[in-house]
Amino acid sequence: MNNLVRKISLVFAAGVLGGLLNSLAVWGAGEFGITAAAGVKIAPKLSAAWLYPRLVWGGIWGILFLVPMMQTRIWSRGFIYSLGPTLVQLFIVFPMKANKGMMGVDLGLLTPVFVVIFNAIWGWTTAIWLRWTGK
Repeated sequence: MNNLVRKISLVFAAGVLGGLLNSLAVWGAGEFGITAAAGVKIAPKLSAAWLYPRLVWGGIWGILFLVPMMQTRIWSRGFIYSLGPTLVQLFIVFPMKANKGMMGVDLGLLTPVFVVIFNAIWGWTTAIWLRWTGK
């Protein structure tokens, strides 16, 4: 039981860290005009109200890393697991919750590309942290 609690705590914490780096990447891309230059209207303000849910969801998505898959291929593992939150963002959150069209194209045609990149940052960060901590 203690081992399971340890593993869940570790993947959650790693996912939170991934969520932090993902959020800073999203914010930075907006702040420095990268998304705007690509015609994508994603430029959030860095605030606790915006950041907190992203950290929590990053931790929740981190639970995916309990699934034993590609333990030796850290980059592939991080990217493949990042496809979960990517698909949810593109096919549920943007069209159904935020009314931004399928795959968020109302925010710009390259929105799906940025979502894949930002979520890959989450997956890679989470995978790297878990590797460094011995999971």
